Amino acid sequence: MKYQGLYTAIVTPFKNNEVDYDAFRALVEAQIAGGVDGIVPVGTTGESPTLSHEEHMEVIRKCIEYAAGRCQVIAGTGSNSTEEAIEMTKEAAAMGADGTLQVCPYYNKPSQEGLYRHFKAIAESSELPVLLYSIPGRSGIEIAVDTVARLAKDCPTIVAIKEAGGSVERVNQLVQAVPADFAVLSGDDGLTVPFISCGAVGLVSVTSNVAPAEMKALVDAALSGDGRKALELQKKYYPLMKGLMSLDTNPIPIKAALALRGDISWEIRMPMVALAEEKHAALAQLLKNFNLL
Repeated sequence: MKYQGLYTAIVTPFKNNEVDYDAFRALVEAQIAGGVDGIVPVGTTGESPTLSHEEHMEVIRKCIEYAAGRCQVIAGTGSNSTEEAIEMTKEAAAMGADGTLQVCPYYNKPSQEGLYRHFKAIAESSELPVLLYSIPGRSGIEIAVDTVARLAKDCPTIVAIKEAGGSVERVNQLVQAVPADFAVLSGDDGLTVPFISCGAVGLVSVTSNVAPAEMKALVDAALSGDGRKALELQKKYYPLMKGLMSLDTNPIPIKAALALRGDISWEIRMPMVALAEEKHAALAQLLKNFNLL
């Protein structure tokens, strides 16, 4: 499977502290209508840390069902427990997921050798193509370039990385170290154009939850080599991307944006709490500036 284009790290909507599957279906349909290449359920934006195991797997199953083959579904089945990640990945494979997103283990801070063995064990547990996810701001450590290259060489199903370290230099290093068919995807909306200009081939986006067609146009322009159009779109949408990531910790602002539009409820799982009321007006104005409200 080829990883390229726009993937939405989709939110998990709640109603009365249960997953709201009616709202979730509508969100999936909106993403497909917006032209996304794939959907990533139950990542950071999908509040994976506060879903039960049963909820986690049911969200993936429903996403696969709702997408119905119209776009890729990359299941968020990573964990800081290797055994748990293997178990969830096997379940997602049996459900028919197109791939798996494997986050860098968080909190326990393994060595690079530990990371190598962790991801290798997961890759060997199923046939699913693996998208590594390096996000040191959440995990406390990054997946070193040498470790990514080693995994790409030794594990045929490890075929991509979501790079969310905020460094263009790391993208340069990655594309030098990995095979030509190994995909580097941006994990930062605001860095999409510079990352693609250095060899990345797509984006896993938060902003596309509310603006899938707009973010798809940005990614497509960058990938097509139309630098002028890509830069115009980057400049146009940067305030939206920045605002959705700076009003509070992700996914609080993006869930609030969807709630303002009436797409989902305001519910979010503790220890996250809903966006402070005094920020609602700023968020509403931001969405109105882009005709999204």
